[in-house]
Amino acid sequence: MKSLSNNITDPVYVPRTRYSFYDRFWLRLMNDKRDLPFIYLITSIHILVLPAAIIFFTPLLQGWYWWALAIPYFYVSQFYFKGRFGLMFHCLCHRKILKAPYQRPFHAYITWILCPLFGHAPEGYFSHHMGMHHIENNLPDDTSSTMHYQRDSLRGFLAYFFKFLFVGVFNTILYLFNRKRKKLGQRLTAGEYIYMAFCIGMCFVNLKATLLVFIVPLLFARLVMMLGNWTQHSFVDAADPGNLYTSSINCINTVYNSTCWNDGYHIIHHLRPGMHYTEMPEEFLKRKDELAANRAIVFDGIHYLHIFTWLLTKRYDKLAANLVNIDGKMFSSEEEAIALMRERTRKIPA
Repeated sequence: MKSLSNNITDPVYVPRTRYSFYDRFWLRLMNDKRDLPFIYLITSIHILVLPAAIIFFTPLLQGWYWWALAIPYFYVSQFYFKGRFGLMFHCLCHRKILKAPYQRPFHAYITWILCPLFGHAPEGYFSHHMGMHHIENNLPDDTSSTMHYQRDSLRGFLAYFFKFLFVGVFNTILYLFNRKRKKLGQRLTAGEYIYMAFCIGMCFVNLKATLLVFIVPLLFARLVMMLGNWTQHSFVDAADPGNLYTSSINCINTVYNSTCWNDGYHIIHHLRPGMHYTEMPEEFLKRKDELAANRAIVFDGIHYLHIFTWLLTKRYDKLAANLVNIDGKMFSSEEEAIALMRERTRKIPA
């Protein structure tokens, strides 16, 4: 196990004294200058991803030239940018990046034009995340809840993933309408079915390009999102599943936080959903006594893919080696820590 140090290496805001002309243009439109990195990311996507996606639907590339661009395109869009974009969009769902006159068209553009390039059907993520997940917080009415699965089991994960893949959207639509969140339900329904019709239509225009640019990324995104949610909510205290300190985890001091906007601070995010990502490391340290009192699961130096892999292979020894014993008193031994983790991954009966 590891001890907690006050020297957190995850990104925090560092004030700047100089801004470029491009920076100043955007700062006039923005609510918070700390969000400039999002503008840089969106700009990069418009340079590297969007033009290539359009080219695939034109006759400019034929034969092996098409594949010569398709392979690096898929890597850049779905491996390099996917996590960065997806977690940026997650931040944008919780905080309005631009001032009032510009925010609505900006968010609509991201939702309907850029999101599909990374496998997100328009309106789906926002409606699910803001209209359901952050209200139910992984409790049984959350349509992506992990509670009723054995969370260190490959069979459990596959059942979870395929249920969400085939009926997750439908169940979320029903949830939103049943909870009188009609507007979000309508947005989710419209986004999902318009996008489905769009993809079917584009298959008749160019099947190969549609698979590459829209359909395969959609399936890949839903796998990645379910893998992420499964891992973030793998350790749940069955005695108190509504406790936000014990229904999720934190990952600190990991490169993942530098590329994906401190997404590792998932307990902090559920406690303070609207908090700016650069404030999370400080908030984590402020709450360390509460985290210790609740025996919260915090890992140091690893990210969700490590945790997912070691959970499904039941390598609790590796998890324990990276577990933070926050106050030095949470666990008296590694064996005690492993016993707690095993207990919190057990299936909770419906």
